[in-house]
Amino acid sequence: MAQDLLVYLPRRSWTCAGCGERDGTFLTLENDKAFCLPCADLDGLVFLPRGDATLSRRARQASTLSAIVLEFSRARRRYERQGVLVEPAALERAEEQCLSDEEARLRRRKRDQERRAAQDVEFVASLEEAIQRLFPQCPPPRAAAIAAHAAVRGSGRVGRSAAGRALEEGAVTGAVVASVRHEDTDYDELLMDGVARLEARDRVRERIEEVLATWRNQDA
Repeated sequence: MAQDLLVYLPRRSWTCAGCGERDGTFLTLENDKAFCLPCADLDGLVFLPRGDATLSRRARQASTLSAIVLEFSRARRRYERQGVLVEPAALERAEEQCLSDEEARLRRRKRDQERRAAQDVEFVASLEEAIQRLFPQCPPPRAAAIAAHAAVRGSGRVGRSAAGRALEEGAVTGAVVASVRHEDTDYDELLMDGVARLEARDRVRERIEEVLATWRNQDA
């Protein structure tokens, strides 16, 4: 059985070995190098703190891709579990099963408010238009979903870089590729099976190109 993916809450300053960004909230380790969640392809997940074992169990069961969040305790001199990272839809399904819990409803409301506050509405609309221009056969609901995710401040995707804010073709394409990788391939399953991230990317590259070619086809 593959080991759980692990994510850490850092206690000191650090720099991502992939993009060079400093002091992210979470980090992962690959070959003893620290990577931020966007570089580790885990930025589509949301953090569910420990405290509700039933909700955590249901969310992990419903989530194709998930990771355990650990933090080092100096007092106990060991890593301790602080929660899990799961897919937003999986968390919502788990909360639906726990709706008798008023705290779950309040948590969902707070998360929705935070998500809306983090989105730059005008930039989302511009990014959606750019996606549809580069990929005219991309289904409009999908283009809207990609834009909404990529434009969230602090997401590590298009909204963070100057190229992304300028809607340069490479940055927009990168956001689409990231979505296709997670939504239209078995990439997440490969990660959960213990396949190294770069190898998993290689395995799904051909499928990604197939989807992009279909979405680029002006005559379809």
